[in-house]
Amino acid sequence: MLARIALAALLALASAPARSQPDPFPGAAAAYLVMVDGVPLWERAADTRRAPASLAKLMGALLLVEEGRLDDEVTVSRLAAAARGTRLGLHQGERVFAHALLAAMLIGSANDACLALATRGGSVESFVARMNARAVNLGLRATRFGDPCGFDSDRQHSTARDLAWLALEAMARPQIAALVGRPEVEVATAGRERVFRVKNTNVLIEHVAGVVGVKTGQTHRAGQNLIVLAERDGRKVLLVMLGARDRWWDAHGILERALAR
Repeated sequence: MLARIALAALLALASAPARSQPDPFPGAAAAYLVMVDGVPLWERAADTRRAPASLAKLMGALLLVEEGRLDDEVTVSRLAAAARGTRLGLHQGERVFAHALLAAMLIGSANDACLALATRGGSVESFVARMNARAVNLGLRATRFGDPCGFDSDRQHSTARDLAWLALEAMARPQIAALVGRPEVEVATAGRERVFRVKNTNVLIEHVAGVVGVKTGQTHRAGQNLIVLAERDGRKVLLVMLGARDRWWDAHGILERALAR
């Protein structure tokens, strides 16, 4: 209970743009937000709606963890097997444990794993409806999901500020926090007929000290998106970048400057 109260306090602080200082990185991204220990520090267009790309998968992961049943076997649907973009290469009818699919979705941003989870026991539309209901429950007023994996859609948008709230909520779940900080994971079908090595799409995990997550995203409409959390010397820095120019180089510089304050 105390942890939830503390998280709520951090989220309340995150919603106060007046606390932030002038934008020192005008060319880094179309929109960004930097928070240090839950308090906004720097921002640019943090309330402007943009395409979230695969950052949308954080909401799906939050739902799945809250709903449980991660030890269930999931049968890969035809829709999941036909997923485009980043994927494991799952085949229709294969069975994979839900926790393995969750790992592939968060760490490798695998769209076939994402759709397999979204269609277990229901339709994509019903899963997206639950994502949107949870967004409303979290107070993400500028966020709307059109599909669970983050494909470009006129029905899908969010903001840097809303995504910071979502990331804090997701990272409060030990199952999610443990996964997004891993540089690599092994994912296998239920009977281990096939085994996949999945590398984390967040290259900062292995190259910047203290980085513990959280998610990348990239589409034609969104450009380069990133949410990254770094913890060092008792300080926590959360950075959200939407439409980044060079997300790895610029994120590294922003994190180091924020951590050094």
